[in-house]
Amino acid sequence: MSSEMSAEPNLTPLLDVVFQLITFFMLVINFGDQNYDQRVRLPIAGSAQPLDDSAQAVNEDRLVLNVDRQGHLIMTGVVLSQQKAIEEIKHQAKLVKMNLESAGIKLNATKDLPTTIILRADRDTDFSSLYRLITECQANGFRKFALKAMNAG
Repeated sequence: MSSEMSAEPNLTPLLDVVFQLITFFMLVINFGDQNYDQRVRLPIAGSAQPLDDSAQAVNEDRLVLNVDRQGHLIMTGVVLSQQKAIEEIKHQAKLVKMNLESAGIKLNATKDLPTTIILRADRDTDFSSLYRLITECQANGFRKFALKAMNAG
C-alpha cells in the first residue's frame, strides 16, 4: 500500500486577488481620464507638444478646464453658466490655497498659485470666451497656463 498523497492547490483565493487587482487598475485608469471631456474637439496644431510627464511635472499641481464650443466651462461632466464658472474658478483657487497652507507652503508676495491651468478648448470656441476664463483665472492667482491641442502629425 503506497500512501502517496498528491497535493492539489486551491487556486480560488489567487484568482480572487487577480480579479481585485484588475478591477483596481480599471478604476484608476477611469479616474485619470475623468478630467478630459470627450465633447471637446481639440484644435489641430502642427507644433503641439505633449505635456511634460517627468517626475517633477507629475508632482506639479494641475487643473484641467474643458471649454465647449459655446464657451461654457465643463467641470466633472456638467456644463456651467458663466457665473457658475467664475464661482468654480474661485472655489478651485481657494482649495489650492488651503492645500498649500496645510502643507506649510507660503505663497510668494504676489500670491501667485503654483497650479498649472490646462485649457482644453473646443476648436470652434470664440477667443472672447477663452479670454474671460483666462482673466478670471489670473484674477484668482493662477499664472501658469497650457493650451491643449491635437498634433497634426
